[in-house]
Amino acid sequence: MGDSEDHVGLVKKAQLGDKECLNRLAEVAEVRLHQYVLRLTLEKDMTDDIVQESILEMFKVFEKLKKAEQFWAWLYGIALNKVRRHYGRQWRHRAVSLSQAGHALAEDKRDDAVATMVGRELKEIILGSMRELAPRHRAVLTMRCYDNMSYSEIAKSIGCTELGARALFYRAKKALAKRLSEYGLGKGSLLLALALFGKMTATSEAAAAQVSVTAATTKVGVTAALVAMCSGKAAVIALTTAGILAIGGIAAKPGLDKMFAASPNLKFETSNSKLSCEEYWYYYPSGVNGPLMMRLMKGNSRGEDLYCQCMQDETGNYYYDKAKFTVYVKNHRLLQRDLSVWRLPTDSAELREFLSEVEGRGEEMEYVSSNRDGLMVVARLQGSNGHLWTTHHYHVLKEEYFRDNWPAGVKLVDNRDAMHERGWTYFRITGQLNGETVSGTGRIPFVYAASKLRYAWLKLRVGDRLRIVDNGTEACVYDATGKTATRYRGGSFFQGLCRPWMGLHTVDTVRRDAARVKVRFETRYSADQTKAEIVLTCEQTKLTYDVDMERDVIEKITFLTNDNTEGELKFSYLQEMGRDTGEFAAPRQVGSPRQLQDSTGMLWLVKLAEGKLASEK
Repeated sequence: MGDSEDHVGLVKKAQLGDKECLNRLAEVAEVRLHQYVLRLTLEKDMTDDIVQESILEMFKVFEKLKKAEQFWAWLYGIALNKVRRHYGRQWRHRAVSLSQAGHALAEDKRDDAVATMVGRELKEIILGSMRELAPRHRAVLTMRCYDNMSYSEIAKSIGCTELGARALFYRAKKALAKRLSEYGLGKGSLLLALALFGKMTATSEAAAAQVSVTAATTKVGVTAALVAMCSGKAAVIALTTAGILAIGGIAAKPGLDKMFAASPNLKFETSNSKLSCEEYWYYYPSGVNGPLMMRLMKGNSRGEDLYCQCMQDETGNYYYDKAKFTVYVKNHRLLQRDLSVWRLPTDSAELREFLSEVEGRGEEMEYVSSNRDGLMVVARLQGSNGHLWTTHHYHVLKEEYFRDNWPAGVKLVDNRDAMHERGWTYFRITGQLNGETVSGTGRIPFVYAASKLRYAWLKLRVGDRLRIVDNGTEACVYDATGKTATRYRGGSFFQGLCRPWMGLHTVDTVRRDAARVKVRFETRYSADQTKAEIVLTCEQTKLTYDVDMERDVIEKITFLTNDNTEGELKFSYLQEMGRDTGEFAAPRQVGSPRQLQDSTGMLWLVKLAEGKLASEK
């Protein structure tokens, strides 16, 4: 807050028992509180009452103030609680309609600079727009625009995190702009309206002359996009009034400088973490075991000017090259430059421990224990410090501000091939195993949005003795007689294969699947870094994956068992859809699956190579 330092000495003396200093502090506070509360309530009588109650409360609980430099945020919090209690349930919504509100402020006949510069009609429009805002929106606009409070100070006053304060301010600004537009004022009128409202509600001409609202003041950065998770009223309340739950810090950066986009011309901008701020957004629309959306935000060392460098949402993968003023749409998901496994803040302790053992390095970061639908985790790395926040919301993907904050006029280059642009495709499997011919077909969605209608399915036949069907709801293994040998939950036979709609690159999907069943692995690039080879080693069998890094798919899986039995599965993906011959008819889905057993994860591939899959009961 602008002049908080001027009163630190006064506060410290009052804390030591100096009654005169306490009284002087109360006099200063009363003037400032009156202006602050008036802007929240727009009612003079109510303002007088709340200010007096707040000063009395200040005297009563002054000994509870821990830090002198936080005096104003602390005092504003007291006043804000008084206002909240007055409005009750109306606090979160519009307090009064314009027709119910008095026009005392609009009819003020003071002959001052404000009255001469503001026409009556414009004055009424601005006051009318502010009246129609929820009181909490007026509160955060007042604290930020007129009292020059930082977001951290606002957070202390309203009882939430800094991220929550930014989110609330963004929503308030958006709501005011909407109100102004309803009166015929364009988007550019927001700053003017804020400045004029500040002058009209100032307690004196001197105070009015000091009101100045700049674009920098109203800038929230993309962190405020978290408010976009709260389009539903209940979710708004949870985020902005209860606050976003702060649950810990990140002690060391999780390979931030190593992250890049696989194709050579789409590398991430690397930066010194001491000079920049980076945020990772993880959104789980259907729980931590379901699909994942990700964003990478970058900004300066103060956590300002954040912009979206990378975004992976329900429709595709995007990379913003700020230097080229271009957004690239890609086939593939994010991955680490050194091919280390991508860790998630929702990973189990068991998974983390195994990955650390295999890769020979730990991962010092806080983790979230939650499996609720709509989980959102934001990890911020700022210099050597970090923070982790969580919230729950079900409509993130529908909100405009979750999508990007790229500047107007940015160039868009779509580098996707036909099947990725379509969002899904069919594939064929050919090969041999233990001397038997292997053939199959399937369908794979590349993005979450496509997975709803074009769900993943698989049909696989090994000679005449074994048939595998996974229709997404139920997965079955049939023996040579056509009888069901084993019945699993749907999706079981995509374990160990690509699942791009889940939100991770294939190299990470395969290795994380292996880690979950304690299968060790090694990974290496091809010479041109367009391919990767993953070698999984079980007790009896070695599986080698060839992965196309740009297309983000498996090309081949090679099997080698201890008794020198060899085999391979080759995958081919259809770029264009030909005439429907029935080859890719989806297997029948079961409406209400019977009692199904859990799968063995990607170990089904090992059992397939060892000839043991059909023997399970």
